[in-house]
Amino acid sequence: MAGHNKWSQIKRKKAAIDQKRGKIFAKIIKEISIAAREGGGDPEANPRLRLAIQMAKDANMPQDNITRAIKRGTGEVPGMQYEEVVYEGYGPGGVAILMESVTDNRNRTVAEIRHLLSKHNGRLGEAGSVSWMFTRKGVIRVPTGKIEEDELLQVAIEAGADDMQPTDDYYEITTGIENFEKVKQALTENNIPVDSAELQMEPNSIVPIEGKDAEQVLKLIEALDDHDDVQNVYTNFEIDDEVFDKLAQES
Repeated sequence: MAGHNKWSQIKRKKAAIDQKRGKIFAKIIKEISIAAREGGGDPEANPRLRLAIQMAKDANMPQDNITRAIKRGTGEVPGMQYEEVVYEGYGPGGVAILMESVTDNRNRTVAEIRHLLSKHNGRLGEAGSVSWMFTRKGVIRVPTGKIEEDELLQVAIEAGADDMQPTDDYYEITTGIENFEKVKQALTENNIPVDSAELQMEPNSIVPIEGKDAEQVLKLIEALDDHDDVQNVYTNFEIDDEVFDKLAQES
């Protein structure tokens, strides 16, 4: 299993903790505001906003918070002004790391991210240094046990999905960004429950790591993901299953 999928296992477990802390709300509110600012406040005409609102509902965010975030983005109510910044860097073992952030102070954020990378034996790279190693894809997860694998695969492929891989808890469907909404709609029309659906950066190739490098990489990525200004962290590592399970239990 590729490293980005393994990191997502930890991240999904962390999400429950982050939600209790209110951290996940803060990240979603930023995403809603940015989406509304860039594409308008109508979710029907703004796919990014529609996806962010669905994320908010999945996290049980109150509707008032969602509405306020949209209005802040469109300028109808005053609030913090954010900008999107993508940082690129390297972790132990030459692992590529892509960090999508939303910040109100670019200088503060880059200094803090540089510090986290350095602390965990990584380094910040130049713009474009690792982004070429990733491709933006749609990732849709359907809980296992809700539908037969062959039936789900047929619906997904006919709707334009690129691939589907089973894990312990869900089927992970991968699509190009142009077919993401189409595949989601096909699943809905066939009454297939969706656990999550998001656009994310998928690595084009993977880097195997082990030992101390593996431990440091997981700690680094978790530290970056915990940063208030970092929305998403993507990487391209692969860790042996036995080593990963041990490290995941410690995380």
